[in-house]
Amino acid sequence: MTKNFLVLISIFVFIAGINCRANSIIKNDQGIQKSIGSVDIKVQFYSPQIVRVVKSKKGADLPYESLSVIKTPEDVLVQVTEDDNAVTLSSSSMVISIKKNTGAIEFFDADHRLLISEKTNGTTIEPKKYAGVEVFNVKQCFQLDPNEFIYGLGQLQHGKMSQRGQEVLLKQDNKESVIPFILSNKGYGVFWDNYSPTKFSDSQNETFFDSEIGQCVDYYVMIGGDADGVVAQMRELTGDVPMFPYWTYGYWQSRERYKTQFETVGVVEKYRELGIPLDGIIQDWRYWGEDSVWNRMAFDETRFPDPKRMVDQVHDMNAHLMIVAWPGFGPLTKQYAEFKSRNMLLNFLTWPPNSGTKPYDVYNPTARDIYWEYLNEGVFSFIHNDAWWLDSSEPDHIEVKDEDFEQPTFLGPYRSVLNAFPLEHIKGVSTHQRATTDKKRVFILTRSAFAGQQRYGANSWSGDVVTDWDVLRKQISAGLNFSLCGIPYWNSDIGGFFVWRFPGGVDNKAFHEIYVRWLQFGTFCPMMRSHGTDTPREIYQFGDKGEWTYNAIEKFINLRYRLLPYIYSTSWEVTSKSSTMMRALVMDFAEDKKALDINNEYMFGKSFLVCPVTEPMYVKTKKDETKYVDPVENFSKVKSTLVYLPAGTQWFDFWTGKSFNGGQTIEKKTPIDILPLYVKAGSIVPWGPEVQYASEEKADDMEIRIFTGADGEFTLYEDEGDNYNYEDGVYSTITFKWNDVAQTLTISDHQGEFPGMLHERQFRLVLVNETSGTGLTESTPVKTVSYTGKAVSEKL
Repeated sequence: MTKNFLVLISIFVFIAGINCRANSIIKNDQGIQKSIGSVDIKVQFYSPQIVRVVKSKKGADLPYESLSVIKTPEDVLVQVTEDDNAVTLSSSSMVISIKKNTGAIEFFDADHRLLISEKTNGTTIEPKKYAGVEVFNVKQCFQLDPNEFIYGLGQLQHGKMSQRGQEVLLKQDNKESVIPFILSNKGYGVFWDNYSPTKFSDSQNETFFDSEIGQCVDYYVMIGGDADGVVAQMRELTGDVPMFPYWTYGYWQSRERYKTQFETVGVVEKYRELGIPLDGIIQDWRYWGEDSVWNRMAFDETRFPDPKRMVDQVHDMNAHLMIVAWPGFGPLTKQYAEFKSRNMLLNFLTWPPNSGTKPYDVYNPTARDIYWEYLNEGVFSFIHNDAWWLDSSEPDHIEVKDEDFEQPTFLGPYRSVLNAFPLEHIKGVSTHQRATTDKKRVFILTRSAFAGQQRYGANSWSGDVVTDWDVLRKQISAGLNFSLCGIPYWNSDIGGFFVWRFPGGVDNKAFHEIYVRWLQFGTFCPMMRSHGTDTPREIYQFGDKGEWTYNAIEKFINLRYRLLPYIYSTSWEVTSKSSTMMRALVMDFAEDKKALDINNEYMFGKSFLVCPVTEPMYVKTKKDETKYVDPVENFSKVKSTLVYLPAGTQWFDFWTGKSFNGGQTIEKKTPIDILPLYVKAGSIVPWGPEVQYASEEKADDMEIRIFTGADGEFTLYEDEGDNYNYEDGVYSTITFKWNDVAQTLTISDHQGEFPGMLHERQFRLVLVNETSGTGLTESTPVKTVSYTGKAVSEKL
């Protein structure tokens, strides 16, 4: 048992051991228990900002530990008062009122502003027998303010930003990563701690979570004041985010699939030959051989005769290799045989079809040990790959039968824990790699996720989505709502996975247009990764330098690399301050009601407003049974995109330097190589060198772009790039502060040190305007500062 489990059980056992009269109240240091009829209500503060509510059948034993929550309850000063109608619990940040006659609970902030309330008689704990086990259907109904906005629920593909008025079944799927968590623009969040399929519904009358299986109603309410604060509380509850390697923020090339080691290496060689930046190459499935030995974690000797040399060649070209692994094993693998002999296989078929492949019991810690032993011996310690692609992590389920969900796992019937499958699977690989070495940071790409997965070094992608303009637009709100659940690293297959709506794939110019626009969106996602099936995606497949597709792709890959110092510093904010990289507008503009339900714009870090183009403009096609056919290019007229600039600040067009007032919708001309991109006044943006890979050059001559019109601050973060020494303080920060009235930039003393850091460098200071040089063009510095690590102040 963990310490968390022992603390909770000690409190609950103490409560259950007391003979209570009806409506009696039992107090403890962090909360109370109250029994109403046949239900025990237990309220416990985990911190002044986080409270847990558990409702169970009276006297029920609750001997289980949360899979998502890792926080142990703090010693919180809680004042408990009561009158004839209610019991009130108050911490320094939250007030909770429990109605004595019904047990309905209301949650207030410290100023007694109502946040959310349970509906009267809104709790359901209905006993039932499932797979021979006594369980309950558990449901809790809440009442929300009719005018508030709520977000979260994970990654859904419905294209909605606010989740008001939605009814969805939260069940893991290829393209939907579900998280039973909502965040309100009123500054609170609710995490429903249950892993079975759960219906979420919101209407004018009620908002509820309704889970098929549970031992009790179990949820957390957290108060943060604003969206960033709520995300911080969710991370406090379920785990912080580690740093990714610096190189992972560069460009990734992939395809379903490279069939030989020579093909994989050849892609990297071609990128280096063309001078196109690249940091990651991905080896997808069947490197092991036929489907009967699916995922055997060893290389087919015919097509991969020397996999160690393959990795060495990739490393010699200053690139990195990601290797795929799946949770299922073909029937002729050693893993399948061992898991079967230990009764550690889940008895249903997973991908690929007709292969007999079955997944292992990820909920069993011994099974996770065995999985890693094979993966480490067959791949990690053998070829020294740099990252993992843990595909099908929900997992795929073929020929679904009711009895599949009734079968036992280490933690109970499969249906009761199925949504936590990705969490437990990713945990196994992450914790084992971290225990094996701390010299290489864990980096995992995974298709599915659950609450708490952010603590395991995982970046989720949106699944095998179809290439289509409407689908592209829906990725934006999917990624934003996913990030608002506290998991900040997300991406999608650039260009979409299935290209069947664009016959001919890369030979279809209509596919070129959507690929370019998707790649522009991917430039401003936490991971920039090209991948898909049906057609190749490498830049040289789209033509030669000078052609519009090639030039646009090259331009945005280069832009990504110039932004790496900004992106990596933002990632440090994610780790050190619970920030978010891909930011829904509610995070920075909660007072602007017009911004709160916009589903096609977002902030990338706290400086860049991004509005991806999500409609065709320059390649006209005919729609033939949902397929884009007979493409005709027409660049004779430059088209435009409407962009809303949130209120409360001034905005600079990144490409032109022209400034605009917020609170208005403008029309931005969007030729094929332009993405609507605006920078918030007061932003300070470090501008990296032009490189072929992330670590090619040290930024000893760095441009610092200052967007005037408001005071600003930015902290440049630097470290060794790919180990865990930063956790012991081995890193450096330099803080830039802009005083807009005085037109003065102050550069702080550098804080901290790490091996190989720059002790002397130049900062070229640029005040951005319409004549300074903008976009990817060379900027004209107002002043160049020689910096030796000591504070300096410059009036510009």
